[in-house]
Amino acid sequence: MSSHHREGGGFRNPWPGGQPAGFGGFLKWVFWERLTKPRPPRRAPVLPAPVPPSFASPKAGPNAITITWVGHATFLLQVGGLNILTDPMWSERASPVSFAGPRRFTPPGVAFESLPPIDVIVQSHDHYDHLDDQTVRRLVARYPSAIWLTPLGVGAFVRDRGATTVRELDWWDETRVGDVTMSATPAQHFSGRRFSNRDQTLWCGWAFRAAHRSIWFVGDTGYHPEFEAIGSRAGPFEAVLMPVGAYEPRWFMRPVHMNPEDAVSAFLDLRSAGAVVVPMHWGTFKLTDEPLDEPPARARAAWSAAGLPPEDLWVMAPGETRVLEESPPD
Repeated sequence: MSSHHREGGGFRNPWPGGQPAGFGGFLKWVFWERLTKPRPPRRAPVLPAPVPPSFASPKAGPNAITITWVGHATFLLQVGGLNILTDPMWSERASPVSFAGPRRFTPPGVAFESLPPIDVIVQSHDHYDHLDDQTVRRLVARYPSAIWLTPLGVGAFVRDRGATTVRELDWWDETRVGDVTMSATPAQHFSGRRFSNRDQTLWCGWAFRAAHRSIWFVGDTGYHPEFEAIGSRAGPFEAVLMPVGAYEPRWFMRPVHMNPEDAVSAFLDLRSAGAVVVPMHWGTFKLTDEPLDEPPARARAAWSAAGLPPEDLWVMAPGETRVLEESPPD
C-alpha cells in the first residue's frame, strides 16, 4: 500500500505538515478571524481583459504545443496532435447550487461552443471549482468519444454523467493516448464535495509527454517535498502550469495551496531550467482572503528575486493562446 493510501480506505498527504486544518480550522477562519481581525477596504480587482483565442483548429501539428488559458485551472492544451482540456469549468458558480457560492469574476476565455474537437479531458480532483457537474454533462454530450483521465475514485462522477471511456490513475501511473504519455503526479491537497466524503478520492497533477516535448499541469497543491522527484521522473518540462492563488490566510491554506513564493520554490525544485511557467488558479473565483489580482504581482516579484528570466513567466489573459516554440532535441 502506497503511503498516500489511508489504512481502511481513502487518501492522505504523506508528508510532514501536509494535513489540512480541517473543519475546526475552517470555522476559526470564517466565523472568528474574519469577524475579529481588521480587513483592508474592499476594492474592485484589476484583472486582465479576455482576448480572442488563437489555438490551431481543428488541431495543431503533432510536434506543436499550444497553451490557451480558459480561466482558473482550465486550459486547452494542444500536445502531440491531441486537444486536451484540464479541469474544465464553464459554469457561473463553483458551487453545488446555482444561486450561491463563488461566482466568476471573468467569463471563460473560450466560449464552450468555440472549442475544437476534444480528445482527452483530465481532472485533478473533485472540488467544485475544478470538477463541475454541468460542464461535465455538456462535454459528455458534445464529445461522447473523449477519454477522461481522473485520479482514483473520481471516475465514478464522470461515468454517472455519461462518460464511457474513463481511466483512473494512482500517483505515478501512466497511460497513453495516441502518441502522448500521460502521468498522474503527486500533489498535496484534499478531496470531498461535502464534509461526509472527505478524502475518499485522490488528487493529482498531470504530466504530458510526446516524443521530446513535455508539459506539466500541476493541479491544486500545497508546497511539498516531491517536486524534485516529479522533475526527475516526469520531466524535464518545457512548460509548467503552476497554481499561485487561493493562499490566505496562510495558517489555514498553507498545506493545500501554494502562494507565489512557494510556486517559484517548487519550480526551482523541478530542475527544469529554461521552462516557462504559466500562473493559474487566480483571477476567476474569489475563494480566499487575498486580493483577486495580487497573485501575478507577487509571482513576478518572486520570479525576479530568484533571478529567473522575466520572459519565462507567462502571465496570461483569459482566452490567450501561446505557442511553445519547438527546440531541437539534444
